[in-house]
Amino acid sequence: QVQLVESGGGLVQPGGSLKLSCAAARINFKVYHMYWYRQAPGNKRELVASITPEEITGYADSVKGRFTITRNNMQKTMSLQMNSLKPEDTAIYYCNFRWLETPLDFWGQGTQVTISS
Repeated sequence: QVQLVESGGGLVQPGGSLKLSCAAARINFKVYHMYWYRQAPGNKRELVASITPEEITGYADSVKGRFTITRNNMQKTMSLQMNSLKPEDTAIYYCNFRWLETPLDFWGQGTQVTISS
């Protein structure tokens, strides 16, 4: 059974940095499109960043220039480096892996990120 395990969330002051990671096991890692989503209380889940198997990246306008998504196919991990954090970045962050040619679609358990002074 495929399991995605997230780590790296926490509490940080505005302007600070955090790095989220999503590790996978028992998965053909390199074929998956990967995403980070977030959901703040009372809001819909929104797409934050994406990375293709070819390592083409995409970002929501709200995080462009501050967040960086990367993947390591050998270690089977995906990461989100978040810099210059703002209170509005506060949310639960979820990793998502999808093999687009199949129904395979997996989610992490979510990790809380709180930006507050």
